[in-house]
Amino acid sequence: MLIKPLYELLPFSYMVIGCVSIFLLEPNYALIASVVVYLYGAYIYNLRSKNRRTDAKRKRKSGLIPETLYGLMPFIYVLTAVSLYRFYPRDSSTLFALCLITYGVYLILRRSSYRHHRLPRSISQ
Repeated sequence: MLIKPLYELLPFSYMVIGCVSIFLLEPNYALIASVVVYLYGAYIYNLRSKNRRTDAKRKRKSGLIPETLYGLMPFIYVLTAVSLYRFYPRDSSTLFALCLITYGVYLILRRSSYRHHRLPRSISQ
């Protein structure tokens, strides 16, 4: 069993390792492994986020996009921005990558503000 601080940082560490590896590694198989590690960290974060939702299930709106893809969208924006900056380092693509990464981080922060553990009423009283 991992201690709580390490356990909470695990998905973020996977995503950071994946992003840094995309920038530093050259072989194609290493880049594919970097993307897999990044997406695995995003998937773990998404699973924890779904578990920590505080809104009532009956009030949740279902959309056209599948829930898993919807949860991964901010991370896909960040991954697209990192890939765009890595493979097309031109002025316009750098600006577009900056916009994508800003929007992705905004979505992550916005969603995380609604996802915290709450104790059931019987335990908290």
